[in-house]
Amino acid sequence: MYACLSKYLRPCLFLLVPALLAVACSRIDLAYRNLDVLVPWSLDDYLNMNREQKAWLNQRLKQHLAWHCRTQLPGYLTWIDEVRQMVVSGQVTDQQVQARTQEAKQAIAKVADQVTPSAAQLLKAMNDEQVREMRQAFAEDIRERQARLAKTPLARQVEARAERMEKRLTPWLGELNTQQQVRIMLWSQSQGEQSRQSIANRANWQAQFSAAMDQRNSAAFEPRLEQLLKHRDSLWTPEYRVVYQRSEQAAQQLLVDLMAQSSAQQRQHLELKLSQVRKDFSELKCLKS
Repeated sequence: MYACLSKYLRPCLFLLVPALLAVACSRIDLAYRNLDVLVPWSLDDYLNMNREQKAWLNQRLKQHLAWHCRTQLPGYLTWIDEVRQMVVSGQVTDQQVQARTQEAKQAIAKVADQVTPSAAQLLKAMNDEQVREMRQAFAEDIRERQARLAKTPLARQVEARAERMEKRLTPWLGELNTQQQVRIMLWSQSQGEQSRQSIANRANWQAQFSAAMDQRNSAAFEPRLEQLLKHRDSLWTPEYRVVYQRSEQAAQQLLVDLMAQSSAQQRQHLELKLSQVRKDFSELKCLKS
C-alpha cells in the first residue's frame, strides 16, 4: 500500500524533490499508479491483509488516485515550474527553499486528509491475529533499525549518511565536485547520532498506534487515528522535535550551499531533469482528458 514511503517522505523534504518528485526516480507512469510516494505514512509493511482486504484496498486506492490526479497534479506542475525558475535565476535561497518546502508539506497534508478515512475503515476491520502480527512487525522494525543504525559506530554513521546523500543528489546534479563533497560531509557530521532519537520516536509512535488498535471498535478510535496519521508531529518526543527542526534547517542550508557551489553544467543538468519530470507529469492521462 505505502511501501515506497520510507524511501522518499520520511527523510527531510530535501532538494525539494523527494517529497513530490520522487516518482521521477523511476517511470512516472508506472509509479503513479500507486499512492506509495504520496501518502505521509506507511502501513503495508506491517499489515498482513487477506484477499478480501487487499481487493477492497486496491479499489479504494484507485478512487484516491483518480482524485489526486484530477485535483492535485495541476498544482504540482506549478510547483515544479517554481523550483525550475529558482534554478534558472540563481535564486536558490534559504527563503525560497523554505517556501517550496512548506508548499510540499501542505500538498502532502491534503493527501493525508483524503486517504485517512479509508485507512480507518481498513484498520477497524483487522482481527486480533492481524493486530498481533502488526505488533510483531513493529518490534522487528525497531530491532532492525537499531542494529543497522543506532548500534553502528558514529564515524560509520556519518560516512554512510554522507554516502546516501551523495547518492540522492547525483542523479539531479550530476557528478559532485570536491567542494560539494566536503560540504556534504560537514553536514553529515553535524547530524551526530540523530538516529537514536529518530528510532526512539518511531518506537513511541508505534506503541501509541498499537494502543489505539486495541480501541478500534470504540468511538474514540477514528479521532485518535486521525491524530496518529495526519498529525504525527503532535506526538513526537521532545528530543526528536529538537532533532527534526535542527535537521530540517541543516538540510535546507546544505541545499543553498550546494547550489552556490554548483557549476553551470550542474545547474543545466538539474534544469533539464526538472523539465523532464514536468513533462512526464503533464503527460499522465488524467491531465489530458
